Amino acid sequence: MVLQTEKRYYTPEEYLELEEKAEYKNEYKDGEIIPIISETTNHNKIAGNFCRKFPLTVQGQDYDIYISDIKVWIPRYRLYTYPDVIVIKDKPIYEGIGTTTITNPLLIVEVLSNSTKNYDKTDKFKYYRSIPDFQEYIMIDQYSFAVEQFAKQAEGQWIFKEYEGEEAVLVLDSIDFQITLRDIYERVDFELIEE
Repeated sequence: MVLQTEKRYYTPEEYLELEEKAEYKNEYKDGEIIPIISETTNHNKIAGNFCRKFPLTVQGQDYDIYISDIKVWIPRYRLYTYPDVIVIKDKPIYEGIGTTTITNPLLIVEVLSNSTKNYDKTDKFKYYRSIPDFQEYIMIDQYSFAVEQFAKQAEGQWIFKEYEGEEAVLVLDSIDFQITLRDIYERVDFELIEE
């Protein structure tokens, strides 16, 4: 005989209360709390390199950049998620009380790992596309010089570009910013097998 355990579903309020006290990050998807897999050192370097170069280029422009610890609320799918990098224009629009969850990302960057790349490229991108302010999605492979970019052209229309090799230059569509893949992958050791 197989015993089935009943799956516990949480309200968004219960999740937020638990997340405030949690020792590690969790996402929330329509009642389920899903633990986030720990990041590798290469993953962290890549996200950090993107963030470190970004402010130097857009100083004086009205953008803010956040890394890893800020949640995005996606009401259509009842999803709280932690993108690797978020860029917003003007001021953040917060969900609920507090300043840990925003609803208006302009650009999202995800660093792909073997365990998350399928989700990041499919369902997660679908969820992000439901955000009205969302205009651009960057996916950075952590195992080779490879970046994928989706830029919104009109409702339901996204243009795809890919970049390969350390000399390639990622040119953002929604913001006047460009960065070489060499800069994105600075000090990343591809020989490290982490996961």
